[in-house]
Amino acid sequence: MSKILVNTAYFPPVQYFSKIKECSEILIEQYESYGKQSYRNRCDIMTANGIMTLSVPVVKGASIKILTKDVQIDYSTNWQKLHFKGIESAYKNSPYYDYYIDNFIRFFERKEKFLLDFNTKILKELMDNLQLQHPVKLTEDYYPVYDTHTDLRDVIHPKPSRRRMEDTFIAKPYHQTFAERFPFAPNLSILDLLFNTGPESQNYL
Repeated sequence: MSKILVNTAYFPPVQYFSKIKECSEILIEQYESYGKQSYRNRCDIMTANGIMTLSVPVVKGASIKILTKDVQIDYSTNWQKLHFKGIESAYKNSPYYDYYIDNFIRFFERKEKFLLDFNTKILKELMDNLQLQHPVKLTEDYYPVYDTHTDLRDVIHPKPSRRRMEDTFIAKPYHQTFAERFPFAPNLSILDLLFNTGPESQNYL
């Protein structure tokens, strides 16, 4: 099994975890220049009105370029309440919502200063729920090329035009909430898979 290098992500998409399942170690890039409009601070969920993007607001620095490890979360608006209400409204009737939701409530109540720390704690909780027991580490410096890890930085990206390279990931359909209204939506946040398929989530990956 290979080691992988990834960007940090907020409630990452299914594709992210398909890579984690296949690897032996996760290395998260923290010394890159922070990239906007990416999964670093956003996730997609399925709602009664279709796909909704939940974005974590970040503090705008004086400099255009800031390292991912230094990005701070902006709490000037009550985005945590909005995100939780959005998730609750979207998934409260899904088969496994009640089974898992208590594991994630704290992320919508506590105020973590740095986005990277926040995302890393979410990632570890998600991995525990998916029974994925791989070590998670952070980079110690920035290197444009890695010989020791499969480099997936900016491969898993919401915007096709921004992907550094194409990936072989193909989403397999599973039953989603509001399936009677909308066709299957691939690669939503892992929460969508977890709330809809529960213990079978790891087998899907």
